[in-house]
Amino acid sequence: MHPRLLKTFLAVARTRNATRAAQEVNLAQSSVSDQIQALEAELGTTLFTRSRQGLELTPAGETLKPYAEEMLSLADEARGAIDAAAGQTAGSVTIGALETIASARLGGWLADFQAVHPDIDIRLKIAGSGELLRRLGEGEIDVAFCFDRPGASEPDERFARRSVAAEPLALIAPPGENHTDVDLAELAEKRFVATETGCVYRAMVDRAFAEAGFGGPRLAAEVGSIDAIAGLVAAGAGFGIVPRLAVAAALDRGEVAELNWPGPVRSADLVMIWRRRRVQPPALKALLAAVGENFAAVRSAGAHPRHAASLPS
Repeated sequence: MHPRLLKTFLAVARTRNATRAAQEVNLAQSSVSDQIQALEAELGTTLFTRSRQGLELTPAGETLKPYAEEMLSLADEARGAIDAAAGQTAGSVTIGALETIASARLGGWLADFQAVHPDIDIRLKIAGSGELLRRLGEGEIDVAFCFDRPGASEPDERFARRSVAAEPLALIAPPGENHTDVDLAELAEKRFVATETGCVYRAMVDRAFAEAGFGGPRLAAEVGSIDAIAGLVAAGAGFGIVPRLAVAAALDRGEVAELNWPGPVRSADLVMIWRRRRVQPPALKALLAAVGENFAAVRSAGAHPRHAASLPS
């Protein structure tokens, strides 16, 4: 079974659609169909059936899926081990990151890394936390940068992880002249703008409130991005709790103000996650070794939080 066929098979299994799978593996749809037919002919069985929901795996397809994932992972590991044995340092690394982390953290750091390692090509993919872990598990990316979600589920034993920074959480509100910080009881009566349930940023908000002894924030709105949260907070829609790095520029421009968050959870761990291998490819090994002090937490230009006017409950 050629790795190319297995990669296409997994793309179809994941997307349940030949057109979307073709986009993922950079092939024409007809080529995807040809490769699936070739794999089915080689195995002597049907791997997919059609339903109203799209292409569904047959029992044979379900059986093949974990083996295909393991075979591709092993092939990737073998290439890395051979490169390491040959003393090669050149290569490529595909990094996945949350958009906030990519824009606030990785740009300058990657420029410095490439200045030291000009023979290593870097590819950067932006996605949400769940999608990053899926891509990491299926070998589409080599390393992911995202925020940790303690207690969300049992750790995936396929992955290694390292905390590279503790990012302060910022309690943001519209700018104003009131210089009195709020306490937890007062905050429990306020309305908050937050991302949707399931997003890592929303999990931070819910955890911060839960560990402060409250059931959860009163929501003014649920939105899809940190930029949207900052915009709605600036317009007076409510408060927000976000990683400081996500709103440092907005704070410096005076578009939103910051109060001291009085709860016990004051930071979120920025973590780097990669697949466990017996031998890491030299390019990835160099990148993992280089991550360090350049991920220190972002600070706003002001030494202290900028205070905000009280909002109606």
